[in-house]
Amino acid sequence: MPEWIYHIYSFFSIGTYKKAKRVVRVVIGFTLLLFGIILLVLPGPATVVIPLALVILAGEFVWARRLLKKFNDGYNSGVRGFKRLKKYFRR
Repeated sequence: MPEWIYHIYSFFSIGTYKKAKRVVRVVIGFTLLLFGIILLVLPGPATVVIPLALVILAGEFVWARRLLKKFNDGYNSGVRGFKRLKKYFRR
């Protein structure tokens, strides 16, 4: 087998592909997280971008999984509080 074919085959081997996929996920996750943090001070949907970044990063990092859980708990608590207020103001 020619050497160049061996190099192409070894580049696309399973181990390298998984590592490259992980690197891409981490880079996209941190980029979105940084963009979400910037959107906290600029007008934009930071409350959508930051959880999306945490969902991507949660597959790789435990701290992102914990932050996502805290965000979900806070979101669910807010929804429950809103439903209670809605019942209170119902006619």
